[in-house]
Amino acid sequence: MSKYTKQDVIRLVEEEDIEFVRLQFTDIFGMMKNVAITASQLKKALNNECMFDGSSIEGFARIEESDMYLYPDLDSFEIFPWRPQQGKVARLICDIYTPEGKPFEGDPRYILKKVLKEAEEMGYTFNVGPECEFFLYHTDDNGLPTTLTHEKAGYFDLGPVDLGENARRDMVLTLEEMGFEIEASHHEVAPAQHEIDFKYDEALITADNIMTFKLAVKTIAKQHGLYATFMPKPKYGENGSGMHTNMSLSKNGKNAFYDPDDKLGLSQDAYYFMGGIMKHIKGMTAITNPLINSYKRLVPDYEAPVYIAWSATNRSPLIRIPASRGESTRVELRCPDPSTNPYLALAVCLAAGLDGIKNKIKAPASVDKNIFAMTDEERAAEHIDSLPGNLEEAIRELENDSLILEVLGEHISERYISAKKQEWESYRTQVTNWEIEEYLYKF
Repeated sequence: MSKYTKQDVIRLVEEEDIEFVRLQFTDIFGMMKNVAITASQLKKALNNECMFDGSSIEGFARIEESDMYLYPDLDSFEIFPWRPQQGKVARLICDIYTPEGKPFEGDPRYILKKVLKEAEEMGYTFNVGPECEFFLYHTDDNGLPTTLTHEKAGYFDLGPVDLGENARRDMVLTLEEMGFEIEASHHEVAPAQHEIDFKYDEALITADNIMTFKLAVKTIAKQHGLYATFMPKPKYGENGSGMHTNMSLSKNGKNAFYDPDDKLGLSQDAYYFMGGIMKHIKGMTAITNPLINSYKRLVPDYEAPVYIAWSATNRSPLIRIPASRGESTRVELRCPDPSTNPYLALAVCLAAGLDGIKNKIKAPASVDKNIFAMTDEERAAEHIDSLPGNLEEAIRELENDSLILEVLGEHISERYISAKKQEWESYRTQVTNWEIEEYLYKF
């Protein structure tokens, strides 16, 4: 049921003295974009008459098919608390349509909506709760980000050791003012690393919330003279940032992953859902871990999952089943990082899980010991496979997974894969400081 009507939005803009409305959307690489309009243009926007040049957005459209229209989601209306209180700024998250009035195949939000419709037709609602990690670093004299920090805090430390505590508190208060229900916030393992967890919701709302979360965190960090980065692994030798993704399906108002008669409290749907994820995870990884830097995080000894396995008792596998049961029963996928496009990431996760349910793909036996401590021979004996080791491998796996390609659609698949291949080639041909230090004096 909708929260707002067009008249509600128009009334709120007038009553709250809002002068600018940002029409936001997300490109295929997970970057937020927007067109700003004045309040005088609001009715035009609410009638889906605001147009922009899609050819200017990387991966969107060619010059000859560049006209795109923004269709605001009225329920996404939100006032930015950090903007002036006179002449306020609000936002509306938009879907992208063609001039013919059809959803644009390159719109990541549309891709997620398509998979959600498939789930709905099977009787399911997809609920997701992310755990978003980020780093807070100093900026230089020009205001540009660095990887410098004064703090030495670790997991669950508090002030005065945790020097980011005040910034994190303001982030939480701002997010709550924007309607988030914050469940926890704390310092993470690495110096200057933080986590803020907000309550799960239906997948489309959660994906919108992740994009809003990133914007709010970066904005409040800047007010504190800091830079917030969601780069997966900014520093060698430190833990990277993940976005553990807690997922469940509900059916007829009840958690479809819960079965009190199972020894682990899991339903057959839950086992099949995991089976589908594990079958397709290699093809999904280029989406859930989209950067060259993502694979610097996915290495042993830094708590990031590398091995394709699941467990209800330890945190080393790719998939963990948290202890809560009943309506809180969920599957936690631990590989995604916060640089991912949340719309595409949740779309491929759901599609893989539904494939498991439809085709009764059985999850292998759980691995309830520390996989990091196992030898290569022991992992081979248990048939434990690994995630792709770099972006090139991940793209190759994506190209070989017909289901994931079908979910993304031809438009996004072609452009995404082409861009990531270019990214890899650019990286591959660089000469790094490590190479200079390692080889220059030797040869």
